[in-house]
Amino acid sequence: MYIIVVGGGRVGYYLTRALLDEGHEVLVVEKEESTCEGINEELGSICFRGDGCEAATLAEIGTERADMLIAVTGHDEDNLVACQVGKHKFNVPRTIARIRNPQNETLFKKLGIDVTISSTNVILEHIETELPTHPLTHLLAIEEGGQEIVEIKIPPEATTIGKSQRELSLPRGSKLALVIREGGKNSVPTLNTTLRAGDRIIAVTTHDSEEELRSTLRGV
Repeated sequence: MYIIVVGGGRVGYYLTRALLDEGHEVLVVEKEESTCEGINEELGSICFRGDGCEAATLAEIGTERADMLIAVTGHDEDNLVACQVGKHKFNVPRTIARIRNPQNETLFKKLGIDVTISSTNVILEHIETELPTHPLTHLLAIEEGGQEIVEIKIPPEATTIGKSQRELSLPRGSKLALVIREGGKNSVPTLNTTLRAGDRIIAVTTHDSEEELRSTLRGV
């Protein structure tokens, strides 16, 4: 694949090196001359000095044939603009944006960015998986349908313990897919399945219904 990486900082550098190791054709777009020169010295002549937010720059590097554009600068607004220009002017099939402020994630998705990566959320979710009562973990985003697969753990203090799925009012667009119980007993829930403390519920929901689903299952 031909992949354009906007931003040649540490994230862009290590990402580019990994993509090259996998055999992809990669071009980095970087504003800073010294940074661009450093990348070219270490990885070959793969860095173009320019502004990845500008259509003229993206046109010069052949963005119209790119399979993917990944914007990983340290500025959310630059990453948003680069992805939007790549998608809407050059018809790049897949755009990925790094975001530093998690509050921008919803905006980026509404504006058509295919994938957003928030380092803050990634770190938080890794921390939460180590905690016995982490409330909700994102497992997968299904971009085409606007749905997400999440994991919700039922804590000992949940008021829904002992209730069946029949008694719960799940938010619209949400469905329970799997119950993982301590001891490795997994089952597809039915309307008669009752919740137990420690259950890990794998569910399909929408971004807007996440909090409602969490409250419905935990009741705390």
